[in-house]
Amino acid sequence: MAKHDQSNVINKVVYDGDVLIDLTGDTITAADVINGKTFHLASGATATGTCTYDADTSDATVQAAEMLAGKTGYKNGAKVTGTMPNNGGNNVTVSTIAGTTIPMGYYDGSGKASVDASSASNIVAGNIRNGVTILGVTGTLSAEDALNVGPVSATPTTSQQVITAASADLDYITQVTVAAIPYNETTNAAGGYTATIG
Repeated sequence: MAKHDQSNVINKVVYDGDVLIDLTGDTITAADVINGKTFHLASGATATGTCTYDADTSDATVQAAEMLAGKTGYKNGAKVTGTMPNNGGNNVTVSTIAGTTIPMGYYDGSGKASVDASSASNIVAGNIRNGVTILGVTGTLSAEDALNVGPVSATPTTSQQVITAASADLDYITQVTVAAIPYNETTNAAGGYTATIG
């Protein structure tokens, strides 16, 4: 009997008339075997499986909170059911400069973020400095319009008076009118006149 040649791949073994191993009729292919597992082809050659079913999900990173509630997917071969809320076209109203917290979830793109009505009513050209634009409204308020100005008046007294815009609750004073010092003459019992000043 000839010695077996190690370079030949055995795919059928017959001993004393009995077939002990016969791979010649096998039809299995790499696509039929789980990815990474080894097997023998009909030729007797060793092969490695490539089947990942529909997809290899071993490197998937999706989390339940990242999938829309009720939707399913697979991660590491396990089924994942989404928990992300469906907020549809919900609107958000902003009432402070700090903003408003937007609830977590999915939005369909039809919602809007808007300024609350009380704040929006103040965003008018007359309340915004000239040349400054806020939320699409360009201001017309001049520097003079924004200031509290006006005239003041004073009456002389025997004490020194300091007149300032602050004391008159103004940003600045347009003019100061100083009243005339009161002067009055009246007759007295001695037959002369009494002059009253101030």
